[in-house]
Amino acid sequence: MDRRNLLKNSFALGGLTGLGAGAGQTATAQAARVPLIDRPPVLAPIRAHVDRIYDIKSCIRPFRTKGPNLGVEQIGDATVVHNYGHAGDGWTLSWGSADMQVQKAMSFGPKKVAVIGCGIIGLTSALTAQRAGAEVTIYTREMLQRTRSMRANGVWGPGIAALASEAPANLADICEQMCRISLKTYRFYTGLSGNPIAWCDHYDLSDTPFDAPPPPRAPLPSGEPAPVFFRMPEGRLADLTPKPEILAPNVNPFPAKYAARTSKMYFNFSEYGHLLVSDFFAAGGKVVMRDFHSPGELAHLPEKIIINCPGYAAHDWWRDKAMIPVRGQTEWLIPQPEVNYGVTYRNVQARSKSDGIMVIAVGDAQHAKSWNNSNERPDRAEAEGAVRVMEELFSRFTGVPA
Repeated sequence: MDRRNLLKNSFALGGLTGLGAGAGQTATAQAARVPLIDRPPVLAPIRAHVDRIYDIKSCIRPFRTKGPNLGVEQIGDATVVHNYGHAGDGWTLSWGSADMQVQKAMSFGPKKVAVIGCGIIGLTSALTAQRAGAEVTIYTREMLQRTRSMRANGVWGPGIAALASEAPANLADICEQMCRISLKTYRFYTGLSGNPIAWCDHYDLSDTPFDAPPPPRAPLPSGEPAPVFFRMPEGRLADLTPKPEILAPNVNPFPAKYAARTSKMYFNFSEYGHLLVSDFFAAGGKVVMRDFHSPGELAHLPEKIIINCPGYAAHDWWRDKAMIPVRGQTEWLIPQPEVNYGVTYRNVQARSKSDGIMVIAVGDAQHAKSWNNSNERPDRAEAEGAVRVMEELFSRFTGVPA
């Protein structure tokens, strides 16, 4: 969300606290406008130091310029239902996309279904097909723990990725359907032991006003203009997440001049992934370790209804040239269970999860470097740079408003 939309959404909610106050108003008067239930609690600091980095994960997001491939095609006597190309939105869209594509697969009346791939899209497709009554076998090169899905950010963020010039006319409708189904499904995984899916407060911080003009978008390293992405119509998914609340200075717990707070849902990969895999096997699911090299190989599978969820592998295996690699990297600091929030500051985001403090560089400049970049080697310098932004922030942090 850019600064303009952040402020606009806050005004729409009527939840601004402390903005628009007259110059003569005192901090006490401003504080009286903030209900006690909406004041941030005392927060534990993130111990952001480079020597606490214990893991760096790099991956390729499977961006597809036309949006996800949800088509159906015939390979010999096998019917292939595609379900790939969700870019960085796979965790958000997984259950909704699975529901949509499994309905297509089950319309052929199969007793047995094959799923290609065991990332988050493949695994949720397999579980959804099981719940629809099919006997499911997953064919995969890697189990979930080793897929690119497990090297992602893992935060709920309603939206869908495509280039504005290539997005199909119904992409907004598809996105809305997927997001709403997914959110309802996540409700059943919230509050379970180990917190596979959890919510936390998230603070967006800025040294300049949120309504200040954003900086020019960074060009690509080649000098070409940055790509123009599809955007959901304003307000289309506004009811799915809490609106940002601008914090008045007297209740802002961070050493940054401007702060906004909202609540975000996120995924604890270890617990959530283990639960999904266990559910799949408990329902009689089978896994065959296999690497495919050409679409024609699917015609030789015993299952004749196949849900194809290969992620970025579709670029080479399915020869889908609409697939563009977008590099992503996360840094992981030693876990701090006492930290129960997330923060974004100077184009770096940090969030406490069960298996560590996840840190990731964000923003237009970072995306420009990541676009069409298939390098999956961890970059230690990038990791340390992101952590040092958080280190500087928390070196001035007191946990209570100044």
